[in-house]
Amino acid sequence: MITTLLVANRGEIARRIFRTARRMGLATVAVYSDADTQAPHMREADQAVRLGPAAAQESYLSVERVLAAAAASGADAIHPGYGFLSENAEFAEAVMAAGFVWVGPPPAAIRAMGLKDAAKALMIEAGVPVTPGYHGENQDADHLAAQAEQIGYPVLIKAVAGGGGKGMRKVERPADFAEALGAARREAAAAFGDDRVLLETYVARPRHIEVQVFGDSHGQVVHLFERDCSLQRRHQKVIEEAPAPGMSPEVREAVCAAAVRAAQAVDYVGAGTVEFIADASEGLRADRIWFMEMNTRLQVEHPVTEAVTGQDLVEWQLRVAAGEPLPLTQDQITLTGWAMEARLYAENPAAGFLPSIGDLEHFVLPDTVRVDTGVEAGGTVSPHYDPMIAKLIAHGASRQVAARRLADACAQVQVWPVRTNAGFLVRCLEDPDFRRGEIDTGFIAARQDRLTEAAEPSARVLSAAAQGLLSQAPASASEPSDPWGVLTGFRLNAIRQSHLRLYQEGQAVEAPLDDGPLSADVLLDASGAIVVFEAGEAYAFSGTPPASVAGEGPAGDGAVIAPMPGKVVAVAVKAGDAVTRGQTLVTLEAMKMEHALAAAFDGVVESVSVAAGDQVSEGAVLARLTQAS
Repeated sequence: MITTLLVANRGEIARRIFRTARRMGLATVAVYSDADTQAPHMREADQAVRLGPAAAQESYLSVERVLAAAAASGADAIHPGYGFLSENAEFAEAVMAAGFVWVGPPPAAIRAMGLKDAAKALMIEAGVPVTPGYHGENQDADHLAAQAEQIGYPVLIKAVAGGGGKGMRKVERPADFAEALGAARREAAAAFGDDRVLLETYVARPRHIEVQVFGDSHGQVVHLFERDCSLQRRHQKVIEEAPAPGMSPEVREAVCAAAVRAAQAVDYVGAGTVEFIADASEGLRADRIWFMEMNTRLQVEHPVTEAVTGQDLVEWQLRVAAGEPLPLTQDQITLTGWAMEARLYAENPAAGFLPSIGDLEHFVLPDTVRVDTGVEAGGTVSPHYDPMIAKLIAHGASRQVAARRLADACAQVQVWPVRTNAGFLVRCLEDPDFRRGEIDTGFIAARQDRLTEAAEPSARVLSAAAQGLLSQAPASASEPSDPWGVLTGFRLNAIRQSHLRLYQEGQAVEAPLDDGPLSADVLLDASGAIVVFEAGEAYAFSGTPPASVAGEGPAGDGAVIAPMPGKVVAVAVKAGDAVTRGQTLVTLEAMKMEHALAAAFDGVVESVSVAAGDQVSEGAVLARLTQAS
């Protein structure tokens, strides 16, 4: 029996697991780093134990510190969550060797599925179809380039030990292979401590289909149907749904049976996800769906499976870890309705999806759908961890109902001054092609401009901003309610003012005045900005022109600025180099991803201020360009 559960994770992951543990009557233990001293997950547990500094390697990824925390707290079981140490076989072994119950699959299964090349060889033996490609041991760059030529371009480079899109690059032509290989290896080494890669043929119109499987220690393995995770950006999932659009009963049976065979091949116990890539150019066909990898843990997107099956997958995990048989047999598991999940990221789509960090001065999420989040108003989005700050999950009788409910929920998101992708999510969910189920992993890239660019502020937004500005106008010192103090633009005998000039991102706009009450969607920011929320977007206005509008200087001076704290992983240029607009200059690693900083114009590199390996702060000048003459 499990009585006290330590969750070796943070944020929404820990909170999600605590929720089920409490319902089952278990005591809970949180762990935290110095970056999470005020995090909700540590306050919600019965106990909280400090692990160490903010850096994950010294806290959440430290096996010794997690085990010490478990021993100090009196926990008898450890749940790794998803991410961090959840797919670390050595951690699983250490947990069990120390006498704790491990809430996860056997270490042997983790190892078997942890390396993509070995896993694919195992799947071939088990009769599970795999994607054509090169899965060999030879990691010589020239050999890999030759293999790519043999496979045929485009090819996909993937980290052998990878997951979550890290260490993955699509390569369109031979001339780009070496650079893409280097980037994939660096990212893989940073994320997994292993820079080995494999190559796969790139499927022209791929769909990402995955199957939730579950095994117990009594030899039983079942599936809980499939999910579609095709809406991705840079191989990171954005919107997931269950079931998969266009999935016939015959294809579902074939894919789910293959997933069960995959789990049985490694004597799987616990929750796992078998991921497939489908060539959807002719719809979903059983002979055009191939095994990609198996994630030996619970997935971020597990709530959509919970919604359509009515099962609590964390409860299943805890019961199986305690030695119980699976709660249901295969024929008892049913599929009802449709569910969708959207990942709310702290990032700015209009700025190339750069992560956004800082204090959450204003943080309002909808109450109309299930929301799993690890932060709250007054908290901080740290540069140390993943930029996902919440998941929104909607369920309905049909795909159209679920999509509409989720779009409406994303439209209600209000976050400031941290930027989010809420408006982007609304546009994805309302896209006519998405509503028709015409999706693949290239969906977002093919519609980049229309999905990432926020609409111009509506008349309602402008009017609300004008009202907000007037409400901030200073009254006279002698009489705070003096009407003379709020008559912006007042002239004797003048026609009543109908518009007010505001400034949005340096541009002047005329906002209509309205005598109605101040909208609840207006935030009067402490810095003096007026922020209006609409359709998931945050529109910020000022009553005074910025320096660049007032003619006090140019908008930029050629400086290449670090948009966030991070580590420089590559410098592609040196002083004196001629560069073209869009050319990568410096690559920065932050929030678990690489970010390429490019030239804003054609010019010459005047100076480079950093080298690979340097840690830089937000706003640091990394390089400087001069305009080409």
